[in-house]
Amino acid sequence: MTGTRREIPNDPGRKERILDAALDVIAEGGVHTTTHRRIAARAQVPLGSLTYYFDGMADLLAQAFARLSDTMSRLYRQTLLSAASTADAEAAVVELICGPAYATERDMTLIFEMYAYANHNEAVSATTRTWLERSRDSLALHFTPGVSRALDALIEGWPMHRAFDETPLDRRLVTETVHAIVTAAPRLTADGP
Repeated sequence: MTGTRREIPNDPGRKERILDAALDVIAEGGVHTTTHRRIAARAQVPLGSLTYYFDGMADLLAQAFARLSDTMSRLYRQTLLSAASTADAEAAVVELICGPAYATERDMTLIFEMYAYANHNEAVSATTRTWLERSRDSLALHFTPGVSRALDALIEGWPMHRAFDETPLDRRLVTETVHAIVTAAPRLTADGP
């Protein structure tokens, strides 16, 4: 190692703090109000740090959304890994839909922003596709490919409805719906009925 500034980080974890700050700024005001200045202030780093670690705002946003996707995918997988039976796996799916840990209000705001931005940024679009694949792979620990696809759509969609619906989510309805999809397994293939 020659000891150049790029080889010796003087603030380990700075890049991760910047990415976390970017997600905070996006959650507060959306991608459209996110600026380098707001992110640097939130991360408590010099403005120049952003250009040191990222090749512009598009790169910073892409990496921030990749961090979000990775964090949520790990939680998703861990929730399903803890299931010891099909019944436990069904309960895990219900928890992903109804529980407090996955798809919080902040998470949903970030997911909406990520999906919208993915329409205009190929890197974020690729991150979103990878996230869907990782979710289905996690569900495939317990369910067939067709059931995994149906449950993943439910896990993604129901919290979106919950974000805008004034009526509280009915956990019993969610439980019954998940069970109905799982018991339809013999009729579902990888692409549907």
